[in-house]
Amino acid sequence: MLHAIIMAGGTGTRFWPASRSATPKQLLQLVGQSTMIRQTVDRLSELVAPAQTLIVTNQRLIDPISSQLPELPAASLVGEPCKRDTAPCIGLAALLVSQDDPDATMAVMPADHVILATDKFQASMRQAEAMVQANPQQIITFGIRPSYPAEIFGYIQRDAELAVAEAVAPSYKVKQFREKPDAATATQYLESGDYFWNSGIFVWRAKTILDALAERQPVMLAHLEKIVAAWGTDQQEQVFTAEFTAIDGISIDYAVMEHATDVAMIEAPFDWDDLGGWQSLARLAGTDDNGNTIIGKHLGLNTEDSIVRSSDDHLIVTLGMKDCIVVHTPDATLVANKNDEESIRKIVKELEARGWDEHL
Repeated sequence: MLHAIIMAGGTGTRFWPASRSATPKQLLQLVGQSTMIRQTVDRLSELVAPAQTLIVTNQRLIDPISSQLPELPAASLVGEPCKRDTAPCIGLAALLVSQDDPDATMAVMPADHVILATDKFQASMRQAEAMVQANPQQIITFGIRPSYPAEIFGYIQRDAELAVAEAVAPSYKVKQFREKPDAATATQYLESGDYFWNSGIFVWRAKTILDALAERQPVMLAHLEKIVAAWGTDQQEQVFTAEFTAIDGISIDYAVMEHATDVAMIEAPFDWDDLGGWQSLARLAGTDDNGNTIIGKHLGLNTEDSIVRSSDDHLIVTLGMKDCIVVHTPDATLVANKNDEESIRKIVKELEARGWDEHL
């Protein structure tokens, strides 16, 4: 049976001041008519039932996520006591779904991606599920054909094309995974035609990923197994906190994917964006004749190539500005150089250092 595992524990610091600790970007309506996590669950609704949907997030986000997704049972929301990256999150989910379904197939993805053409997404997920059923040891990932030499994404290098029955998209054996490149390397990747953006979306058997963790991360898996052994008992929260906190955080890419040998990539037939920061809104929402992306009430005079986002009918006026990001919220306003977007994370760290927790 197919189970959807949605990772929703991110903080989205690059979307400050809209994204806060209590309402990170996956809980915000940034693109489209609903929040990112609502969109993620909706596009999976024809593939999995609510009871086969598991959202792993931070404990403090359980209530706001539950309010946005009332159709999910309480057991579908798991709140981690602390942040430990994606490998422990996925390992815990694999153990939990295996309790009732030892042959479970997992579709794993973040909660904050923009994916257009839901029908194509669903068709490619069915293709991935069929590939896993045909080869239970195989790991399936989705590669996005790059449209520009992006330095913000990891890459997948494809190998030989695979013959897949009734395929809706080409599939390839994966040669290797590559970390985020510099500009020159990204350009080489784009020109070669053999490299794809790593979407961070996977399909595999729960047993396959648990076997990989047993080989590569046995200490981590031992902690997770103790957590699941106490699941549903009076000791659940106590054991969860003690054992999960003791884990050394590591991403699934480092823990498993870079060492896996039987990995296939489906060339995603759908449009995708990981919504990494404010500039991604320009790619998705488009620009006006002056190169500006405007969301909200705005008057721009001699303003070019900027991103402006307001809220609650608050008017933002810009005069003589170029390559800027301006974001208004009720208690904080960001004005930044668009080309220094990565430094927005430093703002959050500085706010923490000053003890201005009301703005975090």
